Amino acid sequence: MNNFETLVAEIKQDLDVYKERGLKIFASSSLQTNSMPLLHILSRVAPETPVYFLNTGYHFPETLSFREQVQDMLGLHITDLYSAVPRNQQRDANGQLLFTSDPDYCCYLNKIQPLEPILASFDVWISGVRGDQSKVRAQMRREEKAPNGVIRFHPMLGWTSKMVYDYIREFKLPKHPLEGEGYMSIGCEPCTRKVDVNALLDDRSGRWFGTNKTECGLHTQLIQK
Repeated sequence: MNNFETLVAEIKQDLDVYKERGLKIFASSSLQTNSMPLLHILSRVAPETPVYFLNTGYHFPETLSFREQVQDMLGLHITDLYSAVPRNQQRDANGQLLFTSDPDYCCYLNKIQPLEPILASFDVWISGVRGDQSKVRAQMRREEKAPNGVIRFHPMLGWTSKMVYDYIREFKLPKHPLEGEGYMSIGCEPCTRKVDVNALLDDRSGRWFGTNKTECGLHTQLIQK
């Protein structure tokens, strides 16, 4: 059994150090099952932390319902961030919606750009990335640099998928309703599909299927080495 209380205490200690330095802290969340341990920990040790959800307008209805369930259950203040470009204007020169022709630019408009003003207003960004989720994330460190001198803090980086689900069971936390239907990593509906667990390469195998794209850019473009 994992000693979760020790891990929670370590996260609290890190957050307390940031606060003692007078740094303003926020968190982002995709509101998936694997988001639950970090959100639960924040509700215990730093419930005043603003949490931002990048509402692209393309999320599954189940994700939006889960977002409300989590906010009500944990008492966190979750704020939706939206693109400044209306969804019906997110088209290429041929009139195709960007998620079909240029998913990188679609992610920029809906995820990167909306977060930029938040990064300009805070000092520390709490992100729940884990090293076992993908090769890109395996190269990350617990603290990284982000634009505007912001510190990226990755308290879950060393957690494994097993630890996530052990924590969820121990604290009786809910799971995203689509996970039981074969969706392992749940993002925007047009760019997410079910996966065969026997052919699963990593936690994000169901995203941008059939392309070389594995990240939306939040954890590649908004990080400075």
